[in-house]
Amino acid sequence: MRIELELNERRAELEFEADEMLVDVLRREGLGSVRVTCGIGVCGACTVLVDGRPVSGCLTLAAQVEGREVTTVEGLGGSDPVQRAFVDAHAFQCGWCTPGFVLTVKALLAENPDPSEEEIVEALGGNICRCGSYVKIADAVRRATAEQSERR
Repeated sequence: MRIELELNERRAELEFEADEMLVDVLRREGLGSVRVTCGIGVCGACTVLVDGRPVSGCLTLAAQVEGREVTTVEGLGGSDPVQRAFVDAHAFQCGWCTPGFVLTVKALLAENPDPSEEEIVEALGGNICRCGSYVKIADAVRRATAEQSERR
């Protein structure tokens, strides 16, 4: 099968099997930030943005993104304010979970530019950091929120 979509701000055409999950197709395309970990949608390592909303790539059939906009961390270009906030806050250890957290925070701040602590915790509830960097991750969200507020 074949679909057309916007992948990281570029038109793309992807080939896949009818039952193939988005995470596997994206990895085959060389997008290594989309991680295969739990395979059941509970860890957040395979998070991508579809039309700006976080989804689990391991639970999304590739066919479901036909004509849609898909963003991975590679599409952020390395200079995104959320990415910088994660670096500045040292909000990672092994880094395995970081792409999923970054994209989840991007979606959170796009929807709610000034989230409360409770809203941050709730938004990040679908992501797991096995290294336990949650304090620094929350700090990164606050830093990104502050930077975004300064830009307005």
